[in-house]
Order: sequence, then structure tokens, then C-alpha cells
Amino acid sequence: MQQSTGSDSALERSALIVATLTSFMGPFMISSVNVALPAIQADLHMDAVQLSWISTAYLLAVAVGLVPAGKIADIHGRKKVFATGLGLYTLGSTLAALANSAVMLIVLRVFQGLGAALFVTTGMAILTSIFPPNKRGRVIGIYVAAVYIGLSVGPFAGGLLTHYVGWRSIFLIMLPLGLFSLLLTLHYLKGEWRGEPGQRLDVAGCLLYASAILSLVYGATRLPLPLGIVLLASGCVLLFVFIRHQLSARFPVFDIQLFVGNKTFAFSSLAALLNYSATFAVTFLMSLYLQYLKGMSPETAGSILMAQPIMMATLSPLAGRLSDRVEPRLIATTGMVITVTGVALFSMLQPDTATYLIIANLILLGTGFALFSSPNMNAIMGAVEKRHYGLASGTVATMRLLGQMLSMAIATVVLSLIIGRQAIAPENYDLFIRSIHTVFSISAVLCLSGIYFSWFRGALLQAGGAGSGKGQ
Repeated sequence: MQQSTGSDSALERSALIVATLTSFMGPFMISSVNVALPAIQADLHMDAVQLSWISTAYLLAVAVGLVPAGKIADIHGRKKVFATGLGLYTLGSTLAALANSAVMLIVLRVFQGLGAALFVTTGMAILTSIFPPNKRGRVIGIYVAAVYIGLSVGPFAGGLLTHYVGWRSIFLIMLPLGLFSLLLTLHYLKGEWRGEPGQRLDVAGCLLYASAILSLVYGATRLPLPLGIVLLASGCVLLFVFIRHQLSARFPVFDIQLFVGNKTFAFSSLAALLNYSATFAVTFLMSLYLQYLKGMSPETAGSILMAQPIMMATLSPLAGRLSDRVEPRLIATTGMVITVTGVALFSMLQPDTATYLIIANLILLGTGFALFSSPNMNAIMGAVEKRHYGLASGTVATMRLLGQMLSMAIATVVLSLIIGRQAIAPENYDLFIRSIHTVFSISAVLCLSGIYFSWFRGALLQAGGAGSGKGQ
């Protein structure tokens, strides 16, 4: 087996290009498809429930696949799993562009999600395997910036493509991007990276994990209905059973000791969960606020909301590079403090709040999130041994997804309890404002607790996560 060296600039460059491109593709697809939903509904004659499954099916597939994919990559090779995921995702996207029924499109979205889980969890692991610790923060910052660029460009590009070419073009555009990434991976990423060769996959553990995550994620989408509560409770029970099983399994799919015996990893992961739980619903709520209470068009509201991801994309590489020189927890905790401030300010939002103040606060939130995200990821990947890179990458991606779902669940439950099952209209704008205050107050408390985990995670010891960059 060919050995690859971390000093090989061509290898590093190729890995960064392909990992960055794939980190853009997933968020771009999610945000652009959301804009195209009305056109998809009209073309395929879908009802509201079927339409919601276009997004839900993808998210569920990603959530279920992340941790098992990381373990499989650690056993059989991260490059192999990464390339397989790219192939599945590209094929699923191309076929989705040809879908002629709601069922076919939803099934292909699951296909897409599983492919995305394979390359999302291994892309970061490959970067961490190739780049030495003194360069890791910089490349993680670039990787994270690509995610935010995808999220910010997606709605605008998706709207243009849907309007002028049709919704199928959003899926079809993944074909050249996917093929380019796949060819680059197979041709230029020489060598292979394995963390735990010789182990076997814990199939029973994978099934328990999948059942728990399915119940938790889908249950969150059904709140506050009784079904959602039952599913969440079932998910918690299954998660407990999964943990007990992993403690006794010979080859666990998830090494619980990473959380029990590695404080830096555990606290950094919990900080990520709380940060996403506190911030993901910002765009959703502020989009409604700007369009209903400020009377803005969707295009104008979208332009204002881009202030946050633009700041994230701009500052993430700088924050990542800084975390190569300064202890990551210092930068990440500073970002958390700034984020708490921004969320708390939005909890005081009023119908007559000036637009420039809203933009300024979105910039503040974007700054805080950029300062937190890249250094926190750097701390997570630097806190584990090389054999656990795939698992660590899958874990942090799962924390991100669960945090996003929890954030939306909080917003959904609060809106349902305060406004109820009625449309947002002038007669209940006061209730909507009260809902915003409640959601952002809860979010501020979550983010405040995240400061504790971010600060008290301990110093990052490079010895644990310092890799030479060599393929193993």
C-alpha cells in the first residue's frame, strides 16, 4: 500500500479542493431545494406531507449514516468510503433530476442522504489525516467556510435555476461537481487512511443507533403532536440501550470512552450541540419577521439574512488559522460569548426595530459563530487519536444535525403553544413577537450553558491528535 506524506503539497492541495467542494455541495443542495419546493409540488402533484418529506428524508438519511460511516471508514479506509459516498450522491442527484413521481424523488433523496453521510464524515477525517496539526486549523476554517458559502448561495442560485431552467437543474448541477470531485479523489489522493483495520462492524449497534436517531430526528419534526412526543421518548430509550450495548460490545460502532475518558472531545462536542441548538432557527424566525412584520419581499428578506452566512464564510478561515497558534478554546469561547450577546439582543426584538440594527446583529451573530465553529472543530479533531478521526468527524456532524433539529423543534413548539394552528396575520403579530422573544430567550440560555463546556473543556494536547499526515 502506498504511503502518502503530509509534506506532499500536491496531495494536500488535492485533498483540500475535493473536501472543500464536497462540503459546499451538501449545504447548497439543502438550501436550494427548499426554494424549489413550490415548483416541485406543482410539477409532481404532491400534497403537503409528501412535500415535507423531500427535506425530511434527506436529513434522516444523513443523520442515520454519519456515525456508522465514520466507523466503516476507520476500518476499511477513509478514501474508499469517501469515493463511494461521492458516487452514490452523484448518482442519486442525477436520477432525482429525472424523477417522475413523489415516491421516486423521496426515495432518491434518501439515496442522496446516505451518500452525503459517507463523504461528510470522511472528508474532515481525510483532511485531518493529511495535514499536520500546525496547518489543521487553517484548512478546517476553509472547509467550514465552504459550508456557509453553500448555505448562503443556495437560495439565490436555486431560485434563479428554478425560475429560468426548472427545479430539475438543481439536482443535475451536482453531476459535473460530483464527477470532478470523484475523479480528483481517485486520481490525485494517493494512498489510503485507516484508523482501525482488522475490526468488524457492530451491525447490531448500527441498527440500534439508526433506530434511536430516526426516532429522535423524526420525532423532533412532529412536535408538538403526541406522535412527536412518543417518538422522542422512544428515541431516548433506544439511545440508552445503544449506549449500554456499546459498553459491552467487542467492536463498538461508537467508542463511548471518547465521551467518558476524553473531556476535551466530550465538552467540545456538547458545546457544538448547544451552539447549533441556539442559532439554527435564527434564519427561520427572522425570515418570517422580515416578511410579515416588515412587509419585505422574499428576495429582500433573503438579501438581509445573507449578512450572517457571509460573515461566517469570511471569518471562518481566519479563525481556523488563528486556532493553529492560539489555544482553540479561547477563540471558540469568545465566539460563544458573542453569539450569546446576539441571540439575547434578538430576544428584545420589536415590530419597529430598525433594519440596520437587525443587519448589525446578524453580522454580530455571524462573527460569533465563525469564531466558534472552526476552532471548536480543530479542538475536536485534535483531541482524538488518529484511529478515531472518522468516528470523531461523524460525531461532530451528528451533533450539528441534532442541534439544528432541536433548534427547529424549539421554534415549532413555541409557535404552536403561543400562536396555535392559525396563520401569522396582523391580528396575532403580538403573539408572534412573544414567540420570537421566548425562542431566543431559550436559545440564549442554551448558548450560555455552551460557554461552560467550551471554556472548561481543557487545553488541547496536540500529542493525542497530532498526526504526521501519513496514510496508515
